[in-house]
Amino acid sequence: MDLILNGIQTVLEPSILLVTALGGLLGIIFGALPGLNAATAIVLVMPIIFNMDMMHGIALILGIYNGGASGGLISAILINIPGTAAAMATTFDGYPMAKKGEAGKALGAGIVYSFLGGMFSMIVLLLVAPQLAKITMQFSPVEYFSATVFSLTMIAGLSGATMIKGLITGLVGIMLSLVGTSPIDYAQRFTFGDYRLVSGFTMTAVLIGVFAMPEIFDAILEKNSTKKIEIISYKIKGFGFSLKEFVSQTGNLFISSVIGTVIGILPGIGGSTASPLAYMVTKYTSKYPEKFGTGIIDGVVASETANNAVIGGAMIPLLTLGIPGDVVTALMIGILMLYGLNPGPMLFVSNPDLLYMIFIALMVGNLFVIIMEYGGMRLFVNIMRLKKHYLLPIIAVFCLVGAFSANNRTFDVVCLSFFGLLGYLIKVLGLPVPPLIIGFVLGPMFETNLRRGLMFMEYNFWSFFTRPIACGFFVASLLTVAAFIFIYIRENKRLRTAKKVDV
Repeated sequence: MDLILNGIQTVLEPSILLVTALGGLLGIIFGALPGLNAATAIVLVMPIIFNMDMMHGIALILGIYNGGASGGLISAILINIPGTAAAMATTFDGYPMAKKGEAGKALGAGIVYSFLGGMFSMIVLLLVAPQLAKITMQFSPVEYFSATVFSLTMIAGLSGATMIKGLITGLVGIMLSLVGTSPIDYAQRFTFGDYRLVSGFTMTAVLIGVFAMPEIFDAILEKNSTKKIEIISYKIKGFGFSLKEFVSQTGNLFISSVIGTVIGILPGIGGSTASPLAYMVTKYTSKYPEKFGTGIIDGVVASETANNAVIGGAMIPLLTLGIPGDVVTALMIGILMLYGLNPGPMLFVSNPDLLYMIFIALMVGNLFVIIMEYGGMRLFVNIMRLKKHYLLPIIAVFCLVGAFSANNRTFDVVCLSFFGLLGYLIKVLGLPVPPLIIGFVLGPMFETNLRRGLMFMEYNFWSFFTRPIACGFFVASLLTVAAFIFIYIRENKRLRTAKKVDV
């Protein structure tokens, strides 16, 4: 209880509150602008974070995380373009509601249930994470290795219907993480005699390069960048829906919150899976499934609740195992490392005050987001009219400054350019970027724990399977791979059948 009170006291400092609110505002803006997202916003503010103390820097990131998760609903409802991938399912009923003149109702439902879904998962985080950390503190390198294997198998789910594409970019990320000095024996590899590569590629250059730079290249090459965006007008009174409608969505709220939280806990999946899954579950368990897609509140509630419930869930593996639950938490790992912290169960021993500050800051940030989204709706709608070719040159400058300021090396700017081109090539080829980031973050953990585990088990790899928890992770990994292979085969079969019918 004392830790919780200390966390509350820390977060309620005016400067922390201000930074959290600014982060939420920035997250909403980047979430509402199609093509940008919370990850882009985070890499953009990295140069600023370098000059902030740890508490303020983390508060800023958490605010962006909250705002980015919710901001995508605005463009999804008003222009039928999801600001983030996780808001895709919101368009299914949100935009039809807007076309029927119920845009205010759809926006109000999205805002409220985003808040409630986020709070549900954050309470779960507060209750579960400390208890889970007590268990993970007993883990040996063998258990950490098996957990990392399970996490790496999950990156196939980030590629959507094409599993192989996700595996390709995930392996590219792992390969990039191998450059530099190896753990345990400190041998140099893949440096090609260049001393600047001895320490490997910096997290900042990789993250900024593959996330932000491709958007800049897109804006340069986009032919219709000046095309006017048509936004549906809206009117909202209160939150747009009645108390009776709110009560009727109680079951939907609970089920979608659970789905979002569980999906968030599973490493590497995120809101882009949670939202459509919650939407489909709600549709097929509804008394009127035929109405979904025609513009009903149920669809918006399911999508936005699950989308934001991912936040607290994704923080659980980050804080207890040091494994990212989604792309934003992968960025958070890099930022925590910049502050000299190693995410994982030992944080609960070495920095308990910081952890409870994170719990409370997430909740406060979520509260700021609902207030700002409701009060500043007109501002965010107008910001959606900004053309990206005005905004992205500013982002480009921040990217260059961010890459340089990490180590004050021009070589990192060169690396940024390389990873920008790599990210753009990946985008052009239709490959997903998130698995690359997950692979880059998890690669060192995979290698280090494998080598330590082999030493721990006297170089008998098969002994890994004699440990119950590790064996459980390995079995889960096999089941995950089998499930993705089944989905991959079924999807390809469906596509072949559809082509035959068209012919």
